[in-house]
Amino acid sequence: MDVVHAEKFLAALDADWARLVGQVGPYQPRRLPPHPPYEALLRAITHQQLQTRVAELILGRFLACFPGEAFPSPAQILALSPERLRACGLSQAKITAIHGLAKATELGQVPSRDAAQAMRDEELIACLTPLRGIGRWTVEMFLMENLQRPDVLPADDFGVRQGYRRLKGLEKAPTSAQLRQIGQDWQGFRSAAAWYLWRVPKA
Repeated sequence: MDVVHAEKFLAALDADWARLVGQVGPYQPRRLPPHPPYEALLRAITHQQLQTRVAELILGRFLACFPGEAFPSPAQILALSPERLRACGLSQAKITAIHGLAKATELGQVPSRDAAQAMRDEELIACLTPLRGIGRWTVEMFLMENLQRPDVLPADDFGVRQGYRRLKGLEKAPTSAQLRQIGQDWQGFRSAAAWYLWRVPKA
């Protein structure tokens, strides 16, 4: 992604965006390690609805169940008893989601990283969201942070919609559908737009 080009594009939209880019500073997208979708999604499931510190503790216990492995294979996870997974601190809903992800990966329903790279954004979202515990937002974060896609707008995200409300001084945040329509004007740089909207000052 051309980071400088993204900043200039957004700053040129109108005075509100120019002010925001000036306040926040250079665009610095989060770049996660290039994990394959299976591993990235399992990590995402572990982190759902938890503070980062707590989630990392649980993930550490989970990985400790597989000594000598950088990351367990789907078969290794499926061979582990639900009781062992529960002892790591995983909820029953997350255990079910992790098992479903592992089974789907074994069946070839979860693409490799190379295959995911070759898929369009909406194609990958449609492929992965039928899996339990994997919503559109989770796949969008994978697209933005792991695959470094430049044009992803997580319009369902509360922080993005509230950021736009504050940016424009609106009484009410736009709905997801409204923000997707508004975001058509940011096409090509919607990942950067979301990054800035997450950082709109609250004062």
